[in-house]
Amino acid sequence: ATTTTTTTTRANQLIQNTRSSNKVVGEFLDEIGFYQSITVTEDSPIYQARSKYQDIEVHTSHHYGKILVLDGVTQLTERDADAYNEMMAHMPMMEHMEPERVLVIGGGDGYVVSEVLKHPSVEHVDHVELDEDVIKVCQTHFSWGKAWDDPRVTLHVTDGAAFARNAPKGYYDVIIQDSSDPFGWDEDGNEFELPSAVLYTKEHLENLYQALSSDGVLNFQTDTYNLPHDLEDAKEWREKLLEIGFESSRYGSLSISSYPTGQFGFLLCKKINGSGPNLAEVERRFDDMVERGLSTTYYQPKFQEGAFLLPLWVDKYLYGTPELKGSKLNMKNEL
Repeated sequence: ATTTTTTTTRANQLIQNTRSSNKVVGEFLDEIGFYQSITVTEDSPIYQARSKYQDIEVHTSHHYGKILVLDGVTQLTERDADAYNEMMAHMPMMEHMEPERVLVIGGGDGYVVSEVLKHPSVEHVDHVELDEDVIKVCQTHFSWGKAWDDPRVTLHVTDGAAFARNAPKGYYDVIIQDSSDPFGWDEDGNEFELPSAVLYTKEHLENLYQALSSDGVLNFQTDTYNLPHDLEDAKEWREKLLEIGFESSRYGSLSISSYPTGQFGFLLCKKINGSGPNLAEVERRFDDMVERGLSTTYYQPKFQEGAFLLPLWVDKYLYGTPELKGSKLNMKNEL
């Protein structure tokens, strides 16, 4: 998971001027002029290398614990990684009556896979990750890095789009796409396409739809609604998914302090609207997980309804009044 960011001279100056006495990992969102950083320990980074695809770092913080940073962008921290990863995994899993076959694209840290495996109905998980070095680093530095040891998991170090294109039709009950952002920003504020952009095309989303079973569920990250560009993308992707054939596509929200603005989102999509268990059944399944010693720390069953309660202006922009696009978003740009 990542947030659309840019590293500029201005951002570097902010780091130096505002936190000159501390070492930090920080992100600057040029679109809204927002800067956020986490103070790290003096011995950070404890790991630093360049893979075939990106810079990989592991930092430590007194508050957040270990921090995984890819290309200068915070991916997760030990303290609050549960927020994003538990929601990405359990929200779609609990929307299916009995998920047996699961596909996870991205999420090379292994956290989402580890949460999926808490469901006893799971028989097989295909995990597709492009960068093998990320997997190796997380196996060494994070507790959930042992997810791939489970015999139900098959790891595929390959391109997610190619894997989905060749996936058997109607095979997966749940697909979770935990990929990085499709776009980045250069030092002049110009948008450019990243390799992961292919995972957001209509063709790829159609391949995911075809790979799902008749009552299949798809979940994928869509960033924060606090960035106008990200909210516009969420609306565009939601409309694509409905055009492809999903009967429902809803934006869910979660709170995570280590991500800029403290809010992040996902699109939960279902082939059959209304399919899946009711809340009482979700609570029963959750209680069973707890009894087996596999509880969560962020996710709870009430999120199956509550995660989709959004601020009014976001709700209207995504689902209703189209004229709001010109008012609220432009107002945010002018601030």
